[in-house]
Amino acid sequence: MQAQSILKLLSAIAVIFVAGGNLSYGGQSAPAPQTAKATFAGGCFWCMEPPFDKLDGVSSTISGYMGGTKKNPTYEEVSSGTTGHAEVLQVTYDPKKISYAKLLEVFWRNIDPLTPNRQFCDVGSQYRSAIFYHDESQKRLAEESKKALAKRFRESIATEIVSASEFYPAEDYHQDYYKKNPLRYKFYTYSCGREQRLKEVWGAEQK
Repeated sequence: MQAQSILKLLSAIAVIFVAGGNLSYGGQSAPAPQTAKATFAGGCFWCMEPPFDKLDGVSSTISGYMGGTKKNPTYEEVSSGTTGHAEVLQVTYDPKKISYAKLLEVFWRNIDPLTPNRQFCDVGSQYRSAIFYHDESQKRLAEESKKALAKRFRESIATEIVSASEFYPAEDYHQDYYKKNPLRYKFYTYSCGREQRLKEVWGAEQK
């Protein structure tokens, strides 16, 4: 093979590696990792982070606000109960590693689904329990799980199932609060009666 031909071949190979380094076998683009979002309201968002953070397949959790009319609400505005927003947790997860049905199971067993506009010591519509679905599949699964709970408890379930609206992340000091302030977090959960009520509602099923 002539030197010129060899140089052309090497140049062609270099172009493939530089411009198409993300190509897989057969010239197909390597599929990007697929993620989905789930949004739950379960009272104080500090307390909703830990059970989801420990799940394999969950890549992130962000505390925030959803369901109201106020644009870019602050914590003070939401906690006043005048914005229509609820404190929520937005979960980013890999559907190949964990199902939405599993996320629902964890959600239910970390809330009181029987009391409207209240979670433990926190009272008001801003602390209502709700499932904000992002697609029709999530809606169907949420409704099915709610019906199953109604049969289990033999009473109506107060948790709302509504379409997800714009999500507003909460202030930085609220994110990962249980990690940043572990003693204050434990004191809050105990004094608010969260753990006690969860045991009363769920018993050994508590997650």
